[in-house]
Amino acid sequence: MDSKRVLRSTLAGLITATAISGGTASAASADTGSEADHQWTWRTGTDTPAVRQGIWRTKARPKPAPARPRDRNKRIALGLVVQRAWSIGEFRCLDSLWTRESNWNHRATNQSSGAYGIPQALPAGKMSGAGPDWRHNPATQIRWGLKYIKDRYGKPCGAWSHFRSRNWY
Repeated sequence: MDSKRVLRSTLAGLITATAISGGTASAASADTGSEADHQWTWRTGTDTPAVRQGIWRTKARPKPAPARPRDRNKRIALGLVVQRAWSIGEFRCLDSLWTRESNWNHRATNQSSGAYGIPQALPAGKMSGAGPDWRHNPATQIRWGLKYIKDRYGKPCGAWSHFRSRNWY
């Protein structure tokens, strides 16, 4: 018999003997036909050999997940930005822009100009093209605002850049 088959049959015998005897088995290599006297002892319970354990260490750091906004209106906008396949950087620009414009308040009104909502649409009635509930639904305002930004500036970072240079978008 070759050595792999001998080892397999010896281990099978040990496992069977252990199952029958209830936990301890000792077997000599009777099936090997060799003159060497090999012994294996396998015990369950407290006599089992210790397993070496280690911790892999690496200098690589996992890429941090983008922070999910807590504000409901920001979560809506993040979902719509992701649907458009814009990067998280574009959402950051949008966040900066609309924080400056309305602080994400869907009922924000500019007293001097009459601009209204999260994107500060002027005149406010322009948002009615996105839905009849534009006065009180932040999702409708956000959809309208993202379409406006896409049509006029391409992406939110373009609108944010324009806002920083002219203080309006």
